[in-house]
Amino acid sequence: MEYLMLVLVTCMTLGSQLVLKKAINVIGPLMQSDKIAFLIAAITSPYVIMAIVMQGLGFIFWMFVLSRMKLGIAFGLSGSFFYLLMALSSWYLYGERLSTQQWAGLLLISSGVLLMTWSKS
Repeated sequence: MEYLMLVLVTCMTLGSQLVLKKAINVIGPLMQSDKIAFLIAAITSPYVIMAIVMQGLGFIFWMFVLSRMKLGIAFGLSGSFFYLLMALSSWYLYGERLSTQQWAGLLLISSGVLLMTWSKS
């Protein structure tokens, strides 16, 4: 059950960041010209509000995860998958491209975190 909740936390965090990127694509140009208009647009943006709600739900799931798992293991598992899923999602949804070297770095980081998480100590 805790692994399902961990997946939910990761998906909520991932989703909130992707929605926030959408919000910035819409209201971001205001940041350069009018800071007050940008803040008002950010506060009233349905995308920003949705991102905050998703983060809040993720936080609630995270509390359940932490009540059942060690912090280092939970964070390591969630984080290692989050990096890879974010890169893939950003590529698919926003056309963001990473170089081969950047992909290799993400794979090394994720592999290292997983090794630390799964190793016996």
